[in-house]
Amino acid sequence: MSPTAPKDPVLVAATLGTGLMAGLYLTFDIGVMPVLGRREDERFVAAMRRANDALDDDAAFGTLFLGVFVATGLAARGLARANRRDAARRARAAAGLYGLSVVTTVCVNLPLNRRLRAAPDASATALAEARAAYEVPWRRANAVRTAACLGALALLTGAMANRRRAVAR
Repeated sequence: MSPTAPKDPVLVAATLGTGLMAGLYLTFDIGVMPVLGRREDERFVAAMRRANDALDDDAAFGTLFLGVFVATGLAARGLARANRRDAARRARAAAGLYGLSVVTTVCVNLPLNRRLRAAPDASATALAEARAAYEVPWRRANAVRTAACLGALALLTGAMANRRRAVAR
């Protein structure tokens, strides 16, 4: 293995996982939600219910969602133990940002998803009210998750680069 090759699989996993989560959230920000935003209330609500149900039932998503947080914390701890202070500081900051995305998900997005799932769909008025209570707050919270994950990804990438420079010395 070359001296610049990554030797910390936990840091690599944290970085890749954070990138995947950032990509998922960004996809909703710039692709899914703008398209659904142009749909009538019934189709919007039905599509978001299906998307939320699919992610709720997906063990791989849940493992990735929480595993990234754990891996980032473990990477920060490992870097600190290896006396890689700058890389450890970046990884700790990344864990904090990723933690913000987890808290936002748990405190904002998931409750909104549950309310949308439970909303009556017996009338056009009920669907319009459910959508109105959901769409803007969900999109704002998702933008927070996206920004937090992108920031965490930049920090982890910096930690990897910092670690490589330290190994090469």
